[in-house]
Amino acid sequence: MKLVLFDLDNTLLAGDSDFEWAQFLIEHGVLDRELHAARNHAFYEQYKAGTLDIHEFLDFQLKPLSRHARTQLDAWHADYMQQKILPLMTPAAQLLVERELADADLVAIITATNSFVTAPIARAFGISHLIATEPEQVNGVYTGRVAGTPSFREGKIVRLHEWLGSLGKTLDDFDQSWFYSDSLNDLPLLNLVTHPVAVDPDATLHEHAIQCGWPVISVRGE
Repeated sequence: MKLVLFDLDNTLLAGDSDFEWAQFLIEHGVLDRELHAARNHAFYEQYKAGTLDIHEFLDFQLKPLSRHARTQLDAWHADYMQQKILPLMTPAAQLLVERELADADLVAIITATNSFVTAPIARAFGISHLIATEPEQVNGVYTGRVAGTPSFREGKIVRLHEWLGSLGKTLDDFDQSWFYSDSLNDLPLLNLVTHPVAVDPDATLHEHAIQCGWPVISVRGE
């Protein structure tokens, strides 16, 4: 049995869907540029440095979902997919996904980015299983808060076990468990699986991967 997990941002995507969603909203006048652009860049730099306060960030990220009707959010997201996301889906990343979908018993994207943003992206890659940070909803309306454990750092392990449990499985059911990621923030989960793979990694993960003898690959090429 083979389980394959993909991080999304800067792994399968040649960019960050979280950052690009906020930039899209700023560019379209939904969020005030003066108030939000600097914070969006600051959060992104904190994420890359491994210093992000996930709850502070989620307050920033999820609040816009609570201020607009779902029909409007979905319309914006359709434009966002065309303008921001499809250009970040490289042929090499899509080929890697196709190869693992054909070879593995179970494939999922596991990402800190919220499921509103990432569910359509997972579908675009042809991956039906998504483990993401879940925005809280009440009667189908987003509240601006997070539901459950954010899928970030050690939280990815918590969410992975919860997801496998919902399928009646455990990690021990799989002879091979693969995780593809670019980020130092994913070291907890990379250290848990049997086959960690560094994909276009940041400097910290690259050094760690070399020291541990993990494969280092790139999907940025055409």
